[in-house]
Amino acid sequence: MQGFDFKIPGVTLDFSAPTPTEALLSGIPAFLGIATARDGSWEAKRLTLWTQFEQLFQTNADSFLGDVIRGFFENGGEICYVVPLRDKGFQALREGLEQTELIENFDLLCVPDVALHPQAVQLQQMVIDHCDRMGDRLAILDALSDIDAQRHYLKGRRAAVYAPWLKTEFGDRLVPPCGHVAGVFTQNDRHVGVHGTPANIALAGVLDLSQLFTPAQQGMLNTGDRPAINCIRAFAGRGMRIWGGRTISTDSNWLYISVQRLFIQFKRWCDRELADITFEENNIALWLRIQRELSYYCETLWNQGALQGVTTDEAYFVRCDAVTNTSATIDQGQVIAEIGLAPTIPNEFIHLTLVHGENGVTVN
Repeated sequence: MQGFDFKIPGVTLDFSAPTPTEALLSGIPAFLGIATARDGSWEAKRLTLWTQFEQLFQTNADSFLGDVIRGFFENGGEICYVVPLRDKGFQALREGLEQTELIENFDLLCVPDVALHPQAVQLQQMVIDHCDRMGDRLAILDALSDIDAQRHYLKGRRAAVYAPWLKTEFGDRLVPPCGHVAGVFTQNDRHVGVHGTPANIALAGVLDLSQLFTPAQQGMLNTGDRPAINCIRAFAGRGMRIWGGRTISTDSNWLYISVQRLFIQFKRWCDRELADITFEENNIALWLRIQRELSYYCETLWNQGALQGVTTDEAYFVRCDAVTNTSATIDQGQVIAEIGLAPTIPNEFIHLTLVHGENGVTVN
């Protein structure tokens, strides 16, 4: 663990590591789609089995919700939340997104039923804006019929788009890929972690693809200054596999899903582990605690292979002291820490500022 620079004459400081807490779960999606709960409510419901969906919800012919949730569990999914929507319009989606803010532990968001709406791209942008505002979730979006228009319109960081649609073992219609992809995310998190790329894993329950992309076509969808589209490719003898790991961002820091999800996980950890410091006195003891706990978590990430570097100094840094916390900052009731993480190359840090105030933690 990186050392601390605090020197207090006559005072001995104990820098023992914080007590390990329960692992923060990841790879948990919330699915928003057209459905009616059998109990008449519009609240999110937690599922751990596909059969629970049929027990709890009714859907109509316009909904893909059941198909994608089945695909999620077929591909390694373990836990998901379902938020029923009255229809696939703007107001229903807005209400559904508000419901997700009441869910305490999830990090993926899927909205399969908006894909066939005449204003689908605007609805998807609403979802992206929501994820970017919340900062603790990634949208898994489905390709639209006009991929060029979709790439031209969508903007943001915390989202990834997948193409093409899937022909599954259940029924003749094509199914949006988001559910199957979310299951692969769960598999990846279980075996590697959020810092691994959720790709090159065969999709279960898929018979065919609505479109076969060539390597050249795939390259075109991952170049230029527009959002990338992650292709699902068919390989002889190897099945249908996700063959891409890009977000829609054009910022070089946030091009890759693995990097974006690592920082999402970092924010989620801060929200959970630092929540209880809100009413503590803003002094050197609090700064020491924050620096110690952040450093401990960063070292855990480094040991897991999420941060790059032979030493911790190459992999991350944490500062929370009298330099980051001036008298003006203290008067505003805020505690500020500066963090740098190197997710891809040693000593090449992505810088974060953690601000903790009476309204909780924000990570910028």
